[in-house]
Amino acid sequence: MTNHPITQGEPPGRPRRAFDVHPVLMLLSVLLLCAVLTWVLDSGAYQRVDGKVVPGTYAVIGKSMDWLHLLGVSGGGELARPAGLVSVLQAIPLGLVKNASLIFMVMFVGGMFGVFKRTGALDAGLDQLVHRSGGNVYLLAPVLMCALAAGSSFLGLISEYLVVLPALVAMAERLRLNSLYAVAMLLIAAKIGYIASVSNPVVLPIAQGIVQVPIFSGFGMRLAVLGVFLPLGMAYLLWRIRRSGFTRAEFTADARPLSARHLGVLLLLALAIVFMVYAGRSWRWHYNELSGFYLAVTVLLAVVGGVGARACADAFIDGIKSMILPSLLIGLAGAIHVLLEQAQILDTVVHGMAGLIQGRSPWVGSLAIMTTEAGLDILIPSTSAKAAISIPILWPIGQLSGLHGNSVVLAYLFGNGLMATVSPTSGLMLAMLAMAKVPYGQWVRFMLPLTLALAVIATVFLFIATRIGY
Repeated sequence: MTNHPITQGEPPGRPRRAFDVHPVLMLLSVLLLCAVLTWVLDSGAYQRVDGKVVPGTYAVIGKSMDWLHLLGVSGGGELARPAGLVSVLQAIPLGLVKNASLIFMVMFVGGMFGVFKRTGALDAGLDQLVHRSGGNVYLLAPVLMCALAAGSSFLGLISEYLVVLPALVAMAERLRLNSLYAVAMLLIAAKIGYIASVSNPVVLPIAQGIVQVPIFSGFGMRLAVLGVFLPLGMAYLLWRIRRSGFTRAEFTADARPLSARHLGVLLLLALAIVFMVYAGRSWRWHYNELSGFYLAVTVLLAVVGGVGARACADAFIDGIKSMILPSLLIGLAGAIHVLLEQAQILDTVVHGMAGLIQGRSPWVGSLAIMTTEAGLDILIPSTSAKAAISIPILWPIGQLSGLHGNSVVLAYLFGNGLMATVSPTSGLMLAMLAMAKVPYGQWVRFMLPLTLALAVIATVFLFIATRIGY
């Protein structure tokens, strides 16, 4: 294989910008901004039944504005309290605890991948893949993106793709391609799949249940969204790769052969992924169950790959070390949510944004819902949590504007998914960027043009949806 310079994700002759902020500092800045908001915004709450918000029940809660709270001195009885120095600091470990199950899953994914890499099957398999495709990223990327988008759109996969990202980064290294394009290959496909959510079993039962339409109904429109968004995402990625100056490498006639152990390891991993998807959907596995499953797969990979106990332990620990930064970012994202919950201003934000919709035409109302959900995504990154909090409030208001249930769900999916492509508080996205060593600023500069283009097309889909009474 002949070497050529690794592309850096920037067009030739265009210097890289130097304002990329460390993701930890960025999340700490957002945390401090949210602390300021706890002093500016009223505290308030909706009544809830079975965890779901009851529309029309918002009430302001008295807030103790004693300036001693800046130092964290307690007081105020049952009144809400704005964030102080102590509560901001405490929110960080509380955020780590809140997202502990996801954090441990991420760490165990890293450990499992460390053992997988130690078997040698990854390097041999990538050699074969790159060799047989002739290093043609213009063929590999669309095929892989179709598979990833299908998994997220039909099965609701997203966090499970943490297993896939290290392999994509390694493939990019083989192709002498910047890791930015590896993470873009995954995130563009997965996020577009989630935006469409043709039959997403994670989101649709919650959202469509609240607006009282049959679960998975209206899939034709969402399938059309997938059919338009995904080719555009593929074309954008391949255009950026070509624009970066990337050229195909020349490959030698031979590639590293796959031994029987290598084939066994690759087959085991493929079967494990299929079983994980089945178990996650059928048995409702979540982070704790997946963590245990990754540990079991790690042991099996070591046995089949012929990795000794000591070497397996070393590889597992090395893999976990590579996940320290992604795990910390997930914890910091959780800290933001903890701080807002403690000050009881999340419902205030939702209540205020609901005013954007009231009295609007159906199309403008659907755009307002999309915009509202996009704004809420920064404060509430969890898709299911955001649905449970916001849709019960926005749905009755949307009805007054003449919106049908699936139109509200579609607007929710657009707002939630489009902002999630660039949100500075998306712990999972930041974790993936950290795993691929891609600065957040570089990612936003890369992704923002596509996000804006998709947002424009989304408005067209909402216009069609409201016109046909979807």
